Amino acid sequence: MIIPNKRVAVLAPVAWRTPPRQYGAWETVAGNITEGLVARGWDVTLFATRDSVTSAHLHAVIDRGYEEDPSIDPKVAEYLHISEAFEHAAEFDLIHSHYDFMALTYSRLVKTPVLTTIHGFSSPRIMPVYEKYGDGYFVSISNSDRAPGLNYLATVYNGIDLSLYPLQESRGQDLIFLGRIHPDKGVHLAIEVALRSGLPLLIAGIIQDQAYFREQVEPHLDQNIRYIGPVDAPGKNELFGRARALLHLNTIPERFGLVLAEANAAGVPVIAMDLGSCREVIEEGRTGFLVNDADEAVRALQRLAEIDPAACRRRVRECFSVDTMVAAYERVYAAIFEIEEKRQHEARYRTSI
Repeated sequence: MIIPNKRVAVLAPVAWRTPPRQYGAWETVAGNITEGLVARGWDVTLFATRDSVTSAHLHAVIDRGYEEDPSIDPKVAEYLHISEAFEHAAEFDLIHSHYDFMALTYSRLVKTPVLTTIHGFSSPRIMPVYEKYGDGYFVSISNSDRAPGLNYLATVYNGIDLSLYPLQESRGQDLIFLGRIHPDKGVHLAIEVALRSGLPLLIAGIIQDQAYFREQVEPHLDQNIRYIGPVDAPGKNELFGRARALLHLNTIPERFGLVLAEANAAGVPVIAMDLGSCREVIEEGRTGFLVNDADEAVRALQRLAEIDPAACRRRVRECFSVDTMVAAYERVYAAIFEIEEKRQHEARYRTSI
């Protein structure tokens, strides 16, 4: 569904490059949407860091992600970047923002409609901004991660590039954890499951909470439980090739969980805590198991043979691929253009009488 002569600006974060080299879920999704739109014939400009890789037009004022270059002040980078996009708003028919609440504060200063994909609410303290701009256009990334009072046009699940995560030919023997090393992600629970089951555990991801890592992860590291640091897509595939299952025992409601889809794409079953979007991403008994605590996770390990790797990948292709995601966003864009055209028609009518 290409809408003729419509130009779209995709506003990505600038914490990391788009797409990120390793960690960076929001940049990953912004990049996948951009590439998917271009592949389907859209005229797209990506606002991202200068070292980003894209087939769209790239517009950049920040050289590198502030998480990758400590000499960059994050707030300075963010506001230079966001203001640049909105100063060029008149060149576009739609700005598709992946910039949380900050970009909303510019949205009423331009005539170009702004669609915000909400990748999660980081704190209750940011909600006054969403409340003020609640009549804008919003998309949620899961049905579970919604706030009351916002003008949601749809839920659009995040999509992954299936070519990056081939189906693994055989199942490995290790448990794996992929994600931020932070209490929210339940690394300590993954360690508990590994210790109780006697199975090896490989932990990969950026350390976001140093005290947590030092106190609850590092003391357990040995030959059986290993931390290997952050990994890129080839590194993930190496882990998926060794995986018996991915453990995702989050302690707070999950917003979406890209790694769940990535693991399933590779045919790896997921054992996830039944919080937030995990129930939407993981199909119980078909692509993994939903649990409520470590006891249930240990018991779920005994049922892994029930999971068909090919069925895991089929579900990702159907529900969480780039093509599926972009087709859904095209429908959202069409709805916005229809609403905006109706408003313009009504305004012209009021002027003429």
